[in-house]
Parts: sequence; C-alpha cells; structure tokens
Amino acid sequence: MTSTEPYTDAYTAVATQTRQATEKSVDAFRIGAKTFTDQLDQVKLPTVDLTEPVARYFDYLQKAIDLNREMATRWAEMFTTLSGSVREQAEKVTGIVQDQTETVADLTVRQAEQAEQTAREQADKVEQAKRAQAEEAEEAEKAKAREAKRIEREQAKKAQQEAEEAEEAEKAKAREAKRIEREEAKKAQEKAREAYEGLTKAALSDQLAERGLPKTGNIEELIERLVSADSE
Repeated sequence: MTSTEPYTDAYTAVATQTRQATEKSVDAFRIGAKTFTDQLDQVKLPTVDLTEPVARYFDYLQKAIDLNREMATRWAEMFTTLSGSVREQAEKVTGIVQDQTETVADLTVRQAEQAEQTAREQADKVEQAKRAQAEEAEEAEKAKAREAKRIEREQAKKAQQEAEEAEEAEKAKAREAKRIEREEAKKAQEKAREAYEGLTKAALSDQLAERGLPKTGNIEELIERLVSADSE
C-alpha cells in the first residue's frame, strides 16, 4: 500500500457520503412533490407560488456540485504538488475534506427539512382548499333548501289567494244572481199589477170576493192581495 492510499480511501468515502446526502435531499424533494401532486386531481387548489422553493432547491444542488468540484480540485492539486512532506499535505487535505463534508451534511439536512416543510405546507393548503370546497358545497345545499322552502311558501300563499279570490267570485256571482232574481220578481210583480191598475176599490173587492179572499184594506193592499194570489 502506498502512503497516499489511506487518504485516497478517505476521499472516496467522503465523496460517497456527499453523493448519498445529495440523493437523500433529492428523494426528500421528490417525496414532497409527489405528496403535493397526488392531490391535484382530488381538489381544485388555490393559487400557490412554488417559484421560491424550487429556486432554493436547485440553488442547493448547485452548491453541492460546486463543493464536490472544489473537493476534487483540491485533491488533485495535492497529488500534483505532493513532495516529501506527505503527512503534512495529506492532513491538510483531510481537514479540508472533513470541513466540506460537515458543510454538505448541514446543508443537506437543512434542504431536506425545507423540502419536508414545503410538502407539509402544500398538503395543508390542499386540505384547507378541500375543507373550503366542502363548506361551500354545504352552504350551497342549505341555500338550495332555503330557496325551495321559499318557493313552497310562495306557492302555498298564491294557492290560498286564488282560493279566496275564487270564493269571493262565487259570492259575488250569488249576489248578482239574487239581485237579478229580485229585479225579475219586481218586474213580474209590476207586470201583474198592470191588470189591476185603474180599477176601482169596488171592482177589486168583487174579484177578491170571487176568489174567497178578504176585501178589507185600501186599493194598494187589495191589488197586492190579488197579485199574490195570481203568483201562487
């Protein structure tokens, strides 16, 4: 084994950890995005601005790529300038690798937490939209029921008014029929009186005697008595 092999193995291990950390962040972002998009077909979402979290995520990816590139560059420079002081150079590079690893690890944790938080926020917004739609649907049903009751009351009121109008029309018709009947009776009586108008009281009394009716009273009473007898 050469004197650089342990440090080469260390770099390989750190690079592997960095790659795994990056993949973990990508998986977290993907899971959060899937949680959000799986609900798109279930409910109409409110307007959501994803520009900032997406830009922040890709900014993180760029930082991770830059860090890996810087680590690889420094490692190559170390081998290029390596002299007799191998231990000093290797320790220097090892320190750099450890610092970069901690930076990437911290950044990965923060980005994973941000991705998870974004997924939770989007899920909360979806749930709020679903509740709002459910409340709107419930209120629409209540409004529909209220409108149906209002129409029912108006129809009942209209039916009652029509019944009252029909009843009043029947009463008016009956009153008119009675008025006509009275007028016709009056006309018939006047016509019946014509046969006795101009007769003397003696002539009227004779006709009453023929019919076996009383002869007392004035001329009007005698005529009325004769007319009444004619109508029987």
